[in-house]
Amino acid sequence: MSESSRDVVQSWSESMSARDRIRAVAETLREPRSVNWISEQADAAWSTTNEELQDLVDRGQLRRVEAGETTRYQPDYTQLLFEEIRTLIEENTREELRSELAAITEEIEEWQATYDVETWEELEQSLADGELGSDELRDRREAIAGWEENLEDRRLIKHALALYSDVEAARERLNEYSNSRQ
Repeated sequence: MSESSRDVVQSWSESMSARDRIRAVAETLREPRSVNWISEQADAAWSTTNEELQDLVDRGQLRRVEAGETTRYQPDYTQLLFEEIRTLIEENTREELRSELAAITEEIEEWQATYDVETWEELEQSLADGELGSDELRDRREAIAGWEENLEDRRLIKHALALYSDVEAARERLNEYSNSRQ
């Protein structure tokens, strides 16, 4: 391990508890991973990792996936989706969400006009153009990444707007219930 890598691990270990590191690793998994892998990434003891992963499964934040004789863990993507939508609704007004949708659409339209393409996939294909300089390639790669992120954000915002009234109504019913119990 290089000295800079050791410094990062030491900083990570000093700034977060083992359980916090395990949760941080578990929340960012892109594919199912074993206790051993997560333990190594989190720089935590196997037993602590196993206990924390079990707790995360019990709380519905992780899913256990059996792969042959190995148990692997991955985020509960449905739970994460609903948490993201809930956060959007709780932290933004309807008008703020609508404004963000408009801003996303404008940015995508600018990329379409600038690069004379309709989709990010078409822009990605243009990267193979042998006449592009390094600055132009970098600009296009940044636009592709931004475009993909905007499409994901737009999808989440549309879901949040579709559920906004339902969440508000549920919140009002909860408040009414709480007030009637006092």
